[in-house]
Amino acid sequence: MFNLSYKTQRILILFGFLTIPVLLSLTFSYYPALSLLYYSFTDWSGLGWEMNWVGFDNYKEIFSRPEIFGVFKNNAYYFVGGLLQTAVALYFAIVLTSRLKGRNIFRSLLFVPYVLHSVAIVIMFRNVYHVEYGSLNIFLQAIGLDSWQHAWLSKGFANYSLAFISIWKYFGLTMVIFIGALQSIPADNYEAAKIDGASGWQTFRFITLPGIRSVLELMLILTLTGALEAFDIPYVMKLGADDTHTFVSKTIDMAFKFQQAGLASAMAIVLLLIVIAFIILQRKLLFREEK
Repeated sequence: MFNLSYKTQRILILFGFLTIPVLLSLTFSYYPALSLLYYSFTDWSGLGWEMNWVGFDNYKEIFSRPEIFGVFKNNAYYFVGGLLQTAVALYFAIVLTSRLKGRNIFRSLLFVPYVLHSVAIVIMFRNVYHVEYGSLNIFLQAIGLDSWQHAWLSKGFANYSLAFISIWKYFGLTMVIFIGALQSIPADNYEAAKIDGASGWQTFRFITLPGIRSVLELMLILTLTGALEAFDIPYVMKLGADDTHTFVSKTIDMAFKFQQAGLASAMAIVLLLIVIAFIILQRKLLFREEK
């Protein structure tokens, strides 16, 4: 080893350190992904290894059955809610980076929901949304807004309620990320803007937004992918009842409930392609790279 040249030793060391990560990636990422692609062209039931090649029949079925592809309309609730969450989280992040007394306490309190397990959150909000003893309806009655009482998890309204739970859970994470981005902006920029007589809106537009541009782009990508991959809260709360299925929960039902793993694999591939397409469009249209 010591008789080898420095260049050869460097190559051997790099190769040695990279071998295990590459093997792990091939074993647990790329091989399953290629297997998923293969299964999407078969009628595999998910049990045993008996399967027949069906070509693009699974993909045709996805786009021809409204009860499968049509559930994307429920994902739209989470996307709109995610955009609202991003805007409100940015506002709170700006407020909590100022010299506000007790700001660290407020940051902690707003971040706590993200730490809670989704199952615990669902149990909490079942007690909030319950028609008879739910705290929300009791509160509305106490302040004289009886007409606003509602069956919050009923068909036609459940998706709004579930999207709000998702906003509540992930709000703290978004806020903390924005706080980190805001703290990276040099304070001298704000001092100069204040001396020049810039208004709050001008400071936000010409200093804050450009300073967090890359983070804002990341958050919008996470909002989009999170909306398309929404699963845990709606599935645990409603199990797809009252038209609350998302595309991921529908995929899981196809694979494990109806034992159509081939069709579910095709649905997973379609979801992956849609996510990639939206990310490319977002980067090209909304965040064109500066030349």
